[in-house]
Amino acid sequence: MPAEEDPIVIVSYDVRWPEEFRGLAATLRRALGDRALRIDHVGSTAVPELDAKDVIDVQISVAGLDPWENFRVPLERIGYIFDASNDDRTQRFFREPLGHRRTHVHVRAAGSFDEQLNLLFRDFLRAHPVAARGYALEKRALAERYRDDREAYVRAKQPTVWRLLIEAHEWSQAVGWSPPSRDA
Repeated sequence: MPAEEDPIVIVSYDVRWPEEFRGLAATLRRALGDRALRIDHVGSTAVPELDAKDVIDVQISVAGLDPWENFRVPLERIGYIFDASNDDRTQRFFREPLGHRRTHVHVRAAGSFDEQLNLLFRDFLRAHPVAARGYALEKRALAERYRDDREAYVRAKQPTVWRLLIEAHEWSQAVGWSPPSRDA
């Protein structure tokens, strides 16, 4: 079964995820050098105690998405697979090398809305374990309902994600949030 058609399965938080990210990030840092302005662990596996799909999401921040060969060539050299079918114009998307643990690499422009939004969402959930638990429950319920329909799962999560993003924005204003130092 192709990876895109894998059933959606939410698993309990795995304490190994941060260490797995650090290993991936070190490899990415060696390959990209200073082309990577930041390398961050994002997504649900980056939030302690948050249930998630067993996929490490890595966000690499670069000065700009063009010329994309600046990061594509080094990533492909170490086995990452460019997803040309990704139509999100705010990022370039890569998958793990064949035979490696499931990893999604999102390359985004430093300072862009999407880069900042991913960091804010992660940091809000890290700071609000009750919100993270509620999000986990919602993801589990939706994964059961839409196990074999990834698009429906993503659509069904949107109202919850948007509600949490509004809360994250309010929290960011109250605490004066700004992006922390990079993870790697």
